[in-house]
Amino acid sequence: MHSKLYIPARSAEPPFTVHVTPESAGWTESSLQVLELSGSIELRTDDTEVMILPLAGGGAVECGDTTFALSPRTSVFNGPSDMVYLGIDQPYRISGAGRFAICGARATRSFPNRRVAAADVAVELRGAGNCSRQVHNFGTADTFEADSLIACEVITPGGNWSSYPAHKHDENTPTQTALEEIYYFEFSPGPSETGTASRGFGYHRVYGTPDRPIEVLEEVRTGDVVLVPHGYHGPSVAAPGYHMYYLNVMAGPGAERAWKIVDDPEHTWLRDTWTDQDVDPRLPLHNPRGR
Repeated sequence: MHSKLYIPARSAEPPFTVHVTPESAGWTESSLQVLELSGSIELRTDDTEVMILPLAGGGAVECGDTTFALSPRTSVFNGPSDMVYLGIDQPYRISGAGRFAICGARATRSFPNRRVAAADVAVELRGAGNCSRQVHNFGTADTFEADSLIACEVITPGGNWSSYPAHKHDENTPTQTALEEIYYFEFSPGPSETGTASRGFGYHRVYGTPDRPIEVLEEVRTGDVVLVPHGYHGPSVAAPGYHMYYLNVMAGPGAERAWKIVDDPEHTWLRDTWTDQDVDPRLPLHNPRGR
């Protein structure tokens, strides 16, 4: 039996494949839409600031008198993509062909609309050994200014562990910021697979504390979503032979826009072991097969 925090692929009404709102998630801030498009669609930001990026394909975002290009990307495993940020209370149009993510968070302050080119996205190699992963920091708090929204992409080579050691950010303290988090997953195709279809899979874990229990262990495949309202989350484990991608969308009700986390104290010692290990030589990964 699946947890209510697991949202299976293609459970939204077309042209959306994912449609998570604060109301549907049972929280107040974070949202995510994934859109399959061939043509154009008109939308509004309303009380939400958004970051729009192509997962596959390309197009443009029109808002007011400005058109922002979204350069084509073959897949999420082909390096970072362009990103367009739009502030609150604006109509806009997305046009093009492909699959687009609209990361969102409730906001009260208005920031300028702008585009981040793929070439300007900071790529971080995090961890080491079989905990190595690649992070595209297109919308993190220390790289991009916004009111509340924090977003990034993570690629985990097949067989590796990501979001590990498990960590949490569900309180506003000197060491944590309370953030609702969305994980959206995709997997690379195997050698005999073509197109965007993949038999790849992985596992994602969320667990709580005695004061705030939560239990989630889900097998995830391309297009699936797991919601993290609170608790420790991780690991995200990629099955050998299939690289795992996830898009993280985060926001919280606090005044500080920051990603402050604490590890599960039982496992934080693992970070010290990385100093004696090399980063997985498959990284950085910029194509579906990792070659």
